[in-house]
Parts: sequence; C-alpha cells; structure tokens
Amino acid sequence: MRGNRPPLPHRRALIAGAGALAATAALFACTRNEVQPDETGRVRLRFALGGLADAGHGGFYQAVASGAYERRGLNVEILQGPAGADVPGLLASGTAELGLGADSFAALNLVAAGAPVKAVAACFQKDIHVLIAHPGPELEDASDLVGQPVYVPDDATETAWAWLKARYGFTDASLRRYTGDPEAFLADERAVLLGTLTSTLGAVRVAADMTPRVLVLADEGYPPYGGLVLAPNAFARDNARALRSFIVASAEGWRDYIQGDARAADALITAANPASTARLLTQGRDALRLNGVVAGGDAALYGLGAMTEDRWREFFVIASQAGLYAEDLDWRQAFTAQYLPGRG
Repeated sequence: MRGNRPPLPHRRALIAGAGALAATAALFACTRNEVQPDETGRVRLRFALGGLADAGHGGFYQAVASGAYERRGLNVEILQGPAGADVPGLLASGTAELGLGADSFAALNLVAAGAPVKAVAACFQKDIHVLIAHPGPELEDASDLVGQPVYVPDDATETAWAWLKARYGFTDASLRRYTGDPEAFLADERAVLLGTLTSTLGAVRVAADMTPRVLVLADEGYPPYGGLVLAPNAFARDNARALRSFIVASAEGWRDYIQGDARAADALITAANPASTARLLTQGRDALRLNGVVAGGDAALYGLGAMTEDRWREFFVIASQAGLYAEDLDWRQAFTAQYLPGRG
C-alpha cells in the first residue's frame, strides 16, 4: 500500500481560499521593494512565521541567537503568530519582507491565485504532520485508524486531512476540531490526533507521560516539502544579495539548531511563546533530527534548504492528476533555486 500513489484532495477543498489569495495578489502591485538599513547599516528584514514559535522554527531563532544573520549584514526580526496568520497578506501589505509557507500546497496555491511569490528554500525535506494514537498494537499504516474519531486543527483540514480522506478512506464523520488542547484526545482511547512532530507530539507526551503510536505522514507518501521560505518576486529581484544571505544564514541556523547547542535559540522561542517549554523544544528538535526532516532528502545531496525541479514536478503531476490544479498551471512559478547557495 505504501508504494502506491494515491489521489490528492479534491481541488475545491484545497483552494477554497483562492478568492482571498487573488485579492492578496492584487496588493503586491502597491508594495515597496526597497529594504531599509538600520543605524549600523545592516539590512532590515521582517520574517513572518504564520504561527506561534516552536521547534519547527528553531533554525531561524538559532540564526538570530548565534549572530548568523548579523554576520551577513542582516537585521532580522521574526514575526510570530497567531496560528494561521495570513503570511501572503503580510507580504503583500509590506508588513514583512519574507514569510514561511507550511508546504508545497501553499506555494502552488499562490501561483494558482496569481500572487507573485515564490518558494526560495525548503527548510524541511519532509512535511511534519503526524497521526498520533494511544498505545496499542503496532500500526501497519493509517488505514488501521479509519473509523476512529480524529482531532484535526483547522489549518490541516484542507491539506493533510483531505489527503488522508483521499488515500485511506477517512471521512468527515470522524472529524473532531482540535483547538490546541489534547485533553479530549487523551480522554478517549479510541481517539486519534492529527498534529506535528515539533509541537503536538511533545505536548501529548508531556500531558500524559506516555509513548503514543505515531505515523509520520511523509513516510506514508504525503508528498510536500515543508517549511518553505517565501519571497515576493519583486523583492527577490531587487534584493538578491540580502535574500541569499538570509538563506545561507538560515541554513547555518538549522544545522546548528539540530546538531549543536540550541539553548540560546530555545530561550528566544520560549520568550516569544511561553507555551514552548524547554522539554517540548527538546522533544521537537529530537523528532526533527531522528526523522531526517531538515538534513535528509534533497538536503543530503545538495545542502540544507535544497529544492529540486524533479520533486516539484512529481508533486505537481500527482496534484494536477487528482484535479487539485489545472493541468496547464505553470507550476515552475511556485519556486526558484537561484538564491540557494552555489546558485546565481
């Protein structure tokens, strides 16, 4: 079963927000592209996370804490949350110069809406969504959980949850809304939780002091890149040096966050989001490392942040054949590798 390529969610489900994205696209024409230096001459960049700070953002905070951005002439301000914040809107309004996209779907949806934004680096070679179940028999795959109640966060209903329905036969009759508190999941031994390696899994382990059963959706065939750095086309064109410096420094930050001493970065994350405790951050970082999320895949061959045309093509073929995108959509507009180390 794991070797099959299933259909992805129906097009209507995943581009339900296309109208809002189209409106956002129109705003880019009014956005200023010039970046302003600070009093020391460093280039000011605001980077929007689109969610609350946790281990999934650790490499960026590490680059701040270690001075990796500063050494490359950048003054980077990280803008966190709230959860589900409109990153394309922040880019279009000029509130942020760069933003973080959850996955490949986010970049292709921007193309479909006509928004002039590209993914310029992929911090995660694997999507970090997981299915979490109570202790019990070993899971062969996600089909073993069909029919059980599944708690799903709002921002995953049109991506990971829709994919699970298409591949394994989950239905919305099983859907329960997850608001960030695992109490309801923990109270029902049949319940399943759709969450992430970097926050939800650790929260469950801390709250219940148990070892749950976990399925990483990427290992089940869920295909996107994750943790995409998004840059408006005009900004990238007019600030290529600063953008390359940001990507190089961020890659250094991710390397050191995963492999080195992360205490200074974790302190910044906890200051920004007190719910991200030291224990949760350690568990999230360990999960990223053990699952090869940052340094595996294309990054193992081409360096951290790598993206390849072959993988984007494969993703688009799967998505378009499932009716998610028009087959004539110019998917190459979703990304560029020209700002990655060694390019351009």
